[in-house]
Parts: sequence; C-alpha cells; structure tokens
Amino acid sequence: MDFFKDKRILITGHTGFTGTWLCEILKCFGAKVAGYALEPPTSPALFELTNMKEGMTSYIGDVRDLAHLKEVFAREKPEIVIHMAAQPIVRESYQNPVDTYEINVMGTVNVLECVRLTDSVKSVVNVTTDKVYRNNEWDKGYVETDILDGYDPYSNSKSCSELVTHSYIQAFLKERKIAVSTCRAGNVIGGGDFARDRIVPDCVRAAAKGEQIIVRNPHSVRPYQHVLEPLFAYLMIAKAQYENPALAGAYNVGPDDGNCITTGELAETFCSLWNRQWGEEKKMIRWLNRSDGGPHEANFLKLNCGKLKECFGWSPKWSVEHALEKVIELEGLRLSHKDGLGEKKLAGELVKCMQEQIYEYRSA
Repeated sequence: MDFFKDKRILITGHTGFTGTWLCEILKCFGAKVAGYALEPPTSPALFELTNMKEGMTSYIGDVRDLAHLKEVFAREKPEIVIHMAAQPIVRESYQNPVDTYEINVMGTVNVLECVRLTDSVKSVVNVTTDKVYRNNEWDKGYVETDILDGYDPYSNSKSCSELVTHSYIQAFLKERKIAVSTCRAGNVIGGGDFARDRIVPDCVRAAAKGEQIIVRNPHSVRPYQHVLEPLFAYLMIAKAQYENPALAGAYNVGPDDGNCITTGELAETFCSLWNRQWGEEKKMIRWLNRSDGGPHEANFLKLNCGKLKECFGWSPKWSVEHALEKVIELEGLRLSHKDGLGEKKLAGELVKCMQEQIYEYRSA
C-alpha cells in the first residue's frame, strides 16, 4: 500500500468490470488514478453503479485514437501504466474480427507508442489472456515459453499483442530502462460483471429472473479465479519491476489445479450457493446443458503459474467456491436493494462491499 500511495497510474479499460475493481484497489491504496477507456461496455455497468469516476480522473476515449491518447499521457505523466483496454469476448470476435484486431493489436501499439514518448513511465503491465497459447488440448498447464498462436480472432489478437509488446521492448523500451511485463490471466469472475457470453454473468442474470441457467459448453475446463487474484498479481509485478527492471517478463496468472474446473461444475457450485442464500426468498435454480453449436472454443485450458510463484513467492488465495460466494455477496446486495435505495446510497453500499472484499483478500 505504501508503494502505491501518490503514484501516478494510468489504466486503460478502466470503465470495464476488471478495470473498475482495479480503480477501487488503487484508490484504497492512495494512488493518483487516471483512466482511459470507452464508455462502460454494458448497461448496467459496475463503473456507473459505484460512481467510480469520483476520486479519480476518467477520460473517455478509444485506444485506437493515438492523438487523443498522446494528449492524455502528456497531461497525466503516468509512472505506471496498466493496459487492459480490449475487445474481450470470443464470440464477439467471430462476429467483428476487424474491430477485435484493431482494438487489441493497434490499441496495444498506440499505448506502447505513448509509453515510448513519455519520460515519466517506469513500469508497464500489458494484460492479455490465457488463450494466447496454441491450444493442443493438453492436460498440463501452459508455460510462458510455449508457442503463442490463439485460434479464434480474440485469442489470436491477444497473441499479436504479446508480439507487439516484445518488439517495443527490444526496439525501444529496454534501452530506456522502462520495465514491461505481459500477464496472461485465466478466466476472471467477480461481482459486477455484466458481460454477454460469460458464464457467471449468465448465472446471475438467470438467477435474478428465477430462470434456469443455460450452459453451452459444460465440459470445457477453465482456470477460474476471482478478479482480485490477477489484479493483485498485476500490482505486485508493476511494483517489483519498477524497483528492479530485471523482474520484467511474461507471467501466467491463474488458480491451482484444483480450481481448474468444468463450466458445468462452476454452474453447479453457483446454483448450490445461490439456493442456500436465496432459495427460500427467490425461486430455486438449476443449470441446463444446452449446446448451441456456436463457434470453436477450446475444451481444455490450464495454466502453469510456476514462474510467478518462483519469482515472487506468489500463490492464489481464494477457491472457486469462495470466489462465487463473493460474487453472490455483491450481486445479492445489488439485486435486493436496487429498488429500495437511491443511486448514491446504493453506490456507497456497493463500494463498501468491494472494499471489504479487497481487505479480506489482502489479509488472507
């Protein structure tokens, strides 16, 4: 916490679900937070429900707009940059591949170009995905030296983002002593995610309506983790490489093997926890296997996080079950009070819940 106090930090993609959580963490730590992103990508959006722009500087802009991005870097003079702006949905990438590549590849180019031109920057974290690897459906976890070759446009564009980052490091940033890491995170879950085509938001939406949860790929194995797990890892890496640039590199961030579970198991756990909490007050729910013959997605995906553990002594803290308990805690608060509280009071209650989860995670 002391390290981040008064540090100037720029987050791209701050209006998204993950970005909103990162903004709150850094505000708790006393950082000077600026964000650059499009308007929140969903309605409702956690960023707006919590009035997160209060207490930080929020710029609405597109990472494809290099001129605007340069203006923001020049004005904010960030010391640390965390790049999370992205088109993050696999199915959306099949429908709009050009936009996906423009945002995820040229967006990264533009951010790194601004870093190159900004003397104040000392530490950069580019957040990609566990899907950057060529997926061979192995039962072992992928390591950072495995081949990058994502299959679908989203995954492949993130592989390209990794290559762009490596090129900028070699060509420009290493000689400037700007430390840059890429972080390949597993599937992130948490309260306040309203994205389409993600299993936990789908679970919450169905449960709120008293409907059954439709699961498209119940046998697909994914490395599920609470959003606080990778966010604290990103901050740990940003701090470490700020102080010692030799620690910069590529890092997997994911759960231990026991929390790499199928989508069906995740849905079953959610139903059990929801019914225990809300079953008497609301309709009991269950999940249904309804494959819709959608586009190709990997069936088995797991990360080996040995490098992160060896370099930093890091280890994940929360199980999938505990992570889902925290999802239901925040979503239950939102759903049970949305009609009874004014916007300002609800925002305060949601932020308080987020802060309690942040401090619980820190002390775990």
